[in-house]
Amino acid sequence: MTYPDLKDHIQILEKENLLYRVRKEINKDTELHPLVRWQFRGGIPEKDRKAFLFENVVDSKGRKYDIPVAVGVLAANARIYAIGLGCKSEEINIRWEQAVENQIPPEKVSNGPVHDVVIKGKEIKKEGLGRLPIPISTPGFDNAPYTTAGHWITKDLETGIQNMGNYRGHVKAPDRIGVFPSGLGQDIQIHWEKAKERGEPLDAAIVIGCPPVVSYAAVQKFPYGVDELAVAGGLVDEPIRVVKCKTVDLSVPAEAEIVIEGKINTDYLEEEGPFGESHGFMHPRQYNPFMEVECITHRKDAIYVSIISQVTPSESSVIKRIGYENIFLKHLRDNVGLKSVKKVVMHEPLTNLRKMIIIQMSNPARSEVWRALASTATYHQGVGKLVVAVDEDIDPYNLDAVMWAVCYRAKFHEDAQILKGMEKGHAPPFKYSKNEIDVISHHGEANESSLLIDATLKEPFPPVSLPKKEYMERALELWNELKEELELPDIIPEGPWYGYSLGLWDEELEEEAKLAVIGEHYKTGEKLSKRRIEVQ
Repeated sequence: MTYPDLKDHIQILEKENLLYRVRKEINKDTELHPLVRWQFRGGIPEKDRKAFLFENVVDSKGRKYDIPVAVGVLAANARIYAIGLGCKSEEINIRWEQAVENQIPPEKVSNGPVHDVVIKGKEIKKEGLGRLPIPISTPGFDNAPYTTAGHWITKDLETGIQNMGNYRGHVKAPDRIGVFPSGLGQDIQIHWEKAKERGEPLDAAIVIGCPPVVSYAAVQKFPYGVDELAVAGGLVDEPIRVVKCKTVDLSVPAEAEIVIEGKINTDYLEEEGPFGESHGFMHPRQYNPFMEVECITHRKDAIYVSIISQVTPSESSVIKRIGYENIFLKHLRDNVGLKSVKKVVMHEPLTNLRKMIIIQMSNPARSEVWRALASTATYHQGVGKLVVAVDEDIDPYNLDAVMWAVCYRAKFHEDAQILKGMEKGHAPPFKYSKNEIDVISHHGEANESSLLIDATLKEPFPPVSLPKKEYMERALELWNELKEELELPDIIPEGPWYGYSLGLWDEELEEEAKLAVIGEHYKTGEKLSKRRIEVQ
């Protein structure tokens, strides 16, 4: 095995100065998540965010835990994500393209460190989930600790193909945990329905803490029937080692930190929630399935992993954004055949990726723009409420630049369309109450719409009114030379940071500008004096 497990990954993060090791006593119920939350709501740039490892965790009743809690270790920023993949940040796209095309099935092994400690029977009934330092994500609103980095593994009872998805887990008792499998067409829901038809409970295993590539695959959306562990193998170009669970017929990563095994009840539903969700609001209580825990296994030196979710940006949105953008780009370029698409960017702050999508295109035909917009809005349910196409000169990660293009390059009576009959997906408003059985479903009402905007150039524009690139680069050199003397702040270029032509510019105007910068502007003045026209 050459891919890093979680402990290897944490060691690399510490070596790269990307880890805070917190030895102070921290209350998991009231302090832990709020402390890390400040990284995402405190004006700290993404590149400066780090992972946290809490080594002295207690709860509100004074219980001390011997299992540390890691938060932000998967994707506090894109660099941490790249380290988890074992590549450079600029190589992430290539890794994902190769992984989807070249999946490698997992390798079954007889034993692994995840089975160092096995807890079953009376121990589960007595303490079970209470042994784990599961934090409260949204103190003051959440009604229990919830697992947020729990990768739920189930399988199709007909094909035997496993699925792994990341769902919240509502801790209800030492041996019972609720799951929220509704939302955007989750495979676990199909597995649950098939088990229900047979009158059987559904085998399930929750993986908490594992090789980072496994987590990166778990949070992505793939077609039904794709084994995420095979995608994870493709990401590292070798099979992920798996072991058979102790009490259910499923396989889990051998190097996992913690695994919770059990059966999801198909005879009854329980109220589950409320929980702060990634759309930025408290998701209300509703009826959902629950798992009856039969066994917990973990490494001797296990680390509990939690993900900062809820309001975006968050660790959850960083993990999803990097994978989602690559999957959508591949869809548009390979499946739809739009080679003019250069980037697909999901707006992250507050909007949670899914609702606003920007497509960057290079010299597209008008028909290509509309195909790209419509194909994006209809690729996944509840994704793409606002989809905007921009030119290659617009930075799709800079919302100010996108709105600049929308305001000047789009005529809404010609360049905007509304698609009706869409599903809102995983988002408010929520019409149901706790007394209604708004059970997990694969489809929502077709009562939403998507706004598609073509904000690409359709005719020549004047140049961007900033100094040309060569002058801005020289000015940046001067800035850095004067930085210490004048105590100047660091410069982070924000596009557009130099001027460039958009077609409405001719050789004469170019020549006049060249004369100006060498002090020969009088020549232009003399020329213009010969073009005077008489006032009528």
